[in-house]
Amino acid sequence: MNSTCSRCLSSCLSSRRSGEGLFTCQTCDKSFELRPEILDKYPGWTPKQCLDCRNSATSDQGGNSRTPSVTKNHDMSTSEVLARFTEGPKTGVFTDGSSEGNPGPGGWGTVLTVDDQMVSQDYGSEAHTTNNRMELRAMIAGLQMIPADSPVDVYTDSQLVVNIITKWATGWKEKGWKKKSPGPIANLELVQEVYALAQARPEAKIQWIKAHSGYRWNEYADALATAYRRDVF
Repeated sequence: MNSTCSRCLSSCLSSRRSGEGLFTCQTCDKSFELRPEILDKYPGWTPKQCLDCRNSATSDQGGNSRTPSVTKNHDMSTSEVLARFTEGPKTGVFTDGSSEGNPGPGGWGTVLTVDDQMVSQDYGSEAHTTNNRMELRAMIAGLQMIPADSPVDVYTDSQLVVNIITKWATGWKEKGWKKKSPGPIANLELVQEVYALAQARPEAKIQWIKAHSGYRWNEYADALATAYRRDVF
């Protein structure tokens, strides 16, 4: 999703931000958080990978991995994606976000498909943003595409977004939009919006899908999210 240069730059920088338990993954360049009680167990430890990348590495070791697609290190247009990839879910909403640098310029994309045919798509970009904000923007646009009573799978390759919607946001809302760990909830206005949309669509199933694994419509959403940095859509 992010360029090789962005990942290289990220690996040269410190992972931890402002002592709030917020880190940047040196593999995918996404921000992620760890609970204070976990950090307290390992004084001086700075994690280098987010849970998504750690799980991917574990899966690779177990022999259940997929070879990363060319989109991991090379932008492809939507037409190139459709010509190259055929695997993966055929029906659902697929969302993705991207940024060059964290923060930096970024984009988001979402596509609704039925039986391997595109029904609707949307995408956008921001001059100064973060990967997580773009992932949330994409999910918001994806949920807005479907009726409130629609039983549809909604895919994202951001485990953070899945956890926010399905695990954390309910508790945060009950506590007046506060979390247990110190500091404010990042991107609160987007978190509140995406949670409200998901709650209004109880039949929608938010699911994680592995990025850059050759799944056709996830790759297509990635192409939408990176369209802002190409001359060819």
